[in-house]
Amino acid sequence: MATMTLAESAKYYQNPLQQGIVQLFPANSAVLQYLPFKTITGNAYSYNIEETPPSVGFRAVNAEYTADQGVINPQTESLKIGGGLIKIDRALIAMQGANGTDILSEQIAMKTRAMSRRFETAFIKGNSTATPEEFDGLETRITGTQLQAAGSTVGGDALTLPLLDELIDRLDFTPTVLLMNKTMRRKVNSLMRAAGQAQETVSDVFGKQIPAYAGIPIGIVGKDAAGAEILDFNEKDATGAAAACTSIYAISMGADGCCGIQNGAMNPDDQGNSEIWRKILVEWYCGLTVQNGHAVARLHGIKNA
Repeated sequence: MATMTLAESAKYYQNPLQQGIVQLFPANSAVLQYLPFKTITGNAYSYNIEETPPSVGFRAVNAEYTADQGVINPQTESLKIGGGLIKIDRALIAMQGANGTDILSEQIAMKTRAMSRRFETAFIKGNSTATPEEFDGLETRITGTQLQAAGSTVGGDALTLPLLDELIDRLDFTPTVLLMNKTMRRKVNSLMRAAGQAQETVSDVFGKQIPAYAGIPIGIVGKDAAGAEILDFNEKDATGAAAACTSIYAISMGADGCCGIQNGAMNPDDQGNSEIWRKILVEWYCGLTVQNGHAVARLHGIKNA
């Protein structure tokens, strides 16, 4: 079962339109830069999560081990249908003359950026109970020990480096990325300077230098397709009293951690001219899996301070 990021998979596409769209997706999303995808058949993917390990120990001579078995929690993730239809009056294309493809290229780029933001929104905030056509995001999935409160103050608590260290340690693996808003990134940089730590940078998948903490890239979760901040200061505090907080996510991405699923590649269908319209349908059958409960963690209840 092939697993690779969108940036890697784009290298194998022969269709220039498909290659261009797939390349634009990770370029506009910190999540899609790092998230790998498994290509599956059918409309769902089933896997097991180790819930409780079996018991082991030592035994005395002539004594027996206590027989038991580990607890497996089966999971099934359904694919969701994401995409959009580009429809342009063909007269607009014709009137561009020699540059007639420019308006089409611009519309494709705009649609792709909007789609990548919509996926990123679902990745964080998706809730299939409230919106059945989307998959569950990390805010819905992360519970128990992987959900860390910044404190218990009404209105939220300030971020500290020890809190961030604790968040990282809740994962069984080194995080691939820390996701946060721009205000929190500035706060991390400020805390590092105050602690006498040198500001860190690493290269993202495109070779661009971006901030890091403990060698882990800091990915900025920006605005959704409607222009609203995805990780704004509008979440409930740890007490549930005031909606004035944000979250930071630590994520280990990979085939055995946090991983996307898709049935085939993202498929742009250039439908050509239909009556007065030039139509291009971009559709993607995609979903999300978290195959290890300790591959993700969320620090919530952080106030803007």
